[in-house]
Amino acid sequence: MAKYLLQGFYTQEGARGIARKGGMERKTAVAKAAKSLGGKLETFYFAFGEPDALAIVDLPDGVSAAALSLAVNSSGTIHCRTSVLLTAEEMDEAAKKVVGYIPPGA
Repeated sequence: MAKYLLQGFYTQEGARGIARKGGMERKTAVAKAAKSLGGKLETFYFAFGEPDALAIVDLPDGVSAAALSLAVNSSGTIHCRTSVLLTAEEMDEAAKKVVGYIPPGA
């Protein structure tokens, strides 16, 4: 499974929802959403300032991550930025790959 970092930026309506129902309700909702896609929530935090919330989730694939992003962002109460997370070992593998790239202007 791949790991994804979710960064949440609440709208005014979303912030009112947190104030009304609390933080554990949001953590539970993210855990259930990840589970519904065959994944799991690894960790969930709230933060001061932007982003307002951070989560790391394990999901089966990029399609599942895109589905979660669409569901969250279409709610209108939060904007979610999703990033793929790589281990140090995966980065080492990436560094060893030969890429046929030509920079602009070269």
